[in-house]
Amino acid sequence: MSAVSSPAPAATLDDGHRAWTRAELDEAVSEFAQVLRQGRVRVLATLLDNSVAWVVADLAAARCGSVHVPLPAFFAPEQVTHALQATGADALLVNAETATRWPGAPQARHEVAADPVVLLRLPGVTVPMPEGTAKVTFTSGTTGTPRGVCLRAEAMDRVARGLVQAMAPLRIERHLCVLPFAVLLEDIAGLAASRRNGSTCVVAPLAQLGLEGSSSFDASRFHAAVLRHQPDSIILLPQMLRAWAGYLAATRQRAPAGLKFVAVGGAPVGARLVTAARALGIPAYEGYGLSEGASVQALNLPGANRPGSAGRALPHARLRVGAGGEIEVAGSLFAGYLGDAQAVPEWWPTGDLGTIDDEGFLHVQGRSRNVLITSFGRNVSPEWVEGALQEQSAVGVAVVYGEAQPALHAVLWPARADASDAALQAAVDAANAGLPDYARVRHWVRAAAPFSAASGMATANGRPRRAAILQAHATALANADLSRNEPTESP
Repeated sequence: MSAVSSPAPAATLDDGHRAWTRAELDEAVSEFAQVLRQGRVRVLATLLDNSVAWVVADLAAARCGSVHVPLPAFFAPEQVTHALQATGADALLVNAETATRWPGAPQARHEVAADPVVLLRLPGVTVPMPEGTAKVTFTSGTTGTPRGVCLRAEAMDRVARGLVQAMAPLRIERHLCVLPFAVLLEDIAGLAASRRNGSTCVVAPLAQLGLEGSSSFDASRFHAAVLRHQPDSIILLPQMLRAWAGYLAATRQRAPAGLKFVAVGGAPVGARLVTAARALGIPAYEGYGLSEGASVQALNLPGANRPGSAGRALPHARLRVGAGGEIEVAGSLFAGYLGDAQAVPEWWPTGDLGTIDDEGFLHVQGRSRNVLITSFGRNVSPEWVEGALQEQSAVGVAVVYGEAQPALHAVLWPARADASDAALQAAVDAANAGLPDYARVRHWVRAAAPFSAASGMATANGRPRRAAILQAHATALANADLSRNEPTESP
């Protein structure tokens, strides 16, 4: 009688060259946790590309009780310095090339999950953190100085479990990690949820997937990676979805049939982009989250989907709209901000404006701090008008201004570099046709550079830096003769 062979252990990570089983990953985590214990590392910062080594370092820090501070590779040197000092990090894990930026720091070379890395020792001082802090995530925000959000393990796990529960009918077995692990969205909704679900995470250097830095995205390289790795799920930022959909349309291709779910978040998406993506076979679903809630709070799903909304609350989250139309969340909140002793309330005011419809779908309308008041006394959320403009195929990104002005004006970056001014004007006219007179754009200028982190006019996840954009286009806007376009209605 021939022996019956046992099935091979399921992979938990796949780096494109090797599949790592849970047992192999656990062994690597145990080895590096011992390194951290022997070094008495209190706060471990990592500055690494996506890799199995990053995952091992994250799990090892949790196992030995060290606080993990994941730093995005696209952070400017001064942002990295700020984060290290603000957290009192006493160790930094980097690759050999990056280690040269700290020539005087004691260093030890290690192989973590077969990846050569360097552990630098820093003169970190103990910094007060909220009790139970397991991870400090830094958001690039709208200014150059990132703010540290302190997260407990229970809150992050609650989000991961909520996502697994909500997405169980999809039977996700293979997830392709496309966003940096230092960004909470991929860390929690990608890595942590996949581990909870028993799925395989495909972990590869971001450049192999078409992402360079924080804002340069090669859609053709990305599409080739999707075809090669055959994932069931992906998480994208809106500009990445827009680029992929544009590439597929231009090359007359479709997304692979096996792709089940593409979550899109980090910035407003819009019904038009979601609809266009689905027509190309991309199963795109918009969601909503924030670092203070340990990532995703609401998500559209098959069978519970309303394009243009951010979906319904996930099992771990509670949502409500408070005074003044501000969205408030509860259920998986952070422990507090770094350096701020203020207690976190049961319901966290997000700073986002929105509504929840009769069927429980969340509609995000913009940031409360961005609301502008025209000289006619009209309150306008610029994101509302920007959304209308970005529904037009000629417009890639729009940023609207008009505080204390008689009319609104916009800075536009076209969807295609060869888009003419006439095409942009037609797009503005079409958007205006669906807006009330006080919210119509009376004048616009073409952006001098892409709205990206590289140009200094956007955050890492694509949110416009309004002040920087205004400053860069101050002369063009000042030269505009807005008076001839003033509305004639009385206030």
